[in-house]
Amino acid sequence: MMTAEVLDVSTLRSKAHMVRSEVLRLTEIAGSGHYGSAFSIAEILTALYYRFLRLRPAEPQWADRDRFTMGKGHAMIAVYPILADLGFFPKSVLDTYTRLKSPLGDHPDMRKVPGADFSSGSIGHNLSVSVGMALALNVRRSDARVVCMMGDGEQAEGQVWEAAALAGFRKLSNLIAIVDRNKVQSDDACATVLDMEPLDEKYRAFGWDVVHLADGHDWTQILDTFALVFDGTRTKPVAILADTVAGKGVSFMETTWQWHLGYLGPADYRRAQAELDAQAASFSKPRTSGENGR
Repeated sequence: MMTAEVLDVSTLRSKAHMVRSEVLRLTEIAGSGHYGSAFSIAEILTALYYRFLRLRPAEPQWADRDRFTMGKGHAMIAVYPILADLGFFPKSVLDTYTRLKSPLGDHPDMRKVPGADFSSGSIGHNLSVSVGMALALNVRRSDARVVCMMGDGEQAEGQVWEAAALAGFRKLSNLIAIVDRNKVQSDDACATVLDMEPLDEKYRAFGWDVVHLADGHDWTQILDTFALVFDGTRTKPVAILADTVAGKGVSFMETTWQWHLGYLGPADYRRAQAELDAQAASFSKPRTSGENGR
């Protein structure tokens, strides 16, 4: 069972806009938030949850659901609005984000958040968790898939490569890793802190298939890439290396690490929301027939 009816690209764009707007609003509630790393994955998350992940919002613990783990757990602020929109929990719960007794924290707690499959924290753990899930699903002969979202800065963690080695050795074809290559991390550019490229050669050396998503904000590329990866014909784990833009959608946040974590003052908040709204207003403009027909 899919999460929802298959949405056209115009609707998917609107959902991604909703995600970014909610990230702004929820960060306002919390007083601090990870804008850059949440905005860079808005389209990817939207495509996953509204097109490709097999879930049952009314039955969050459905045994044969696809699993999604967020290695870069600080970006879970971009997932909560989607979970609420799909019906995993009431949208009103979003208003409590990070407040006392709220189930929604900066990082997800799987014991409290319906739809969250693992509690993230220190960066680098979730590929290991995802490998364990994929192995367990194979033992159960389930056709569910495990999708692990990671950051490119996260690739410097040694535990990532221990997990990658085991996944490749065991040929876990039900495991999909998505690396958000937005090229920045908390305190500088990834290439400056510790350059882990070429990631494609590294994952192939560990026995993975590798697919390059050249523009992680282009709907045609995203949907074509995911259709290729989720077609059920692979015999190895696959790593999708997605080139994205940190802070995508807000001009003064784009490409810079300084907005990995921050808080907008009133004027900048209005400016950011106005930019997002202007983009949303353009969604109704005619687009190519091939793009609208997906």
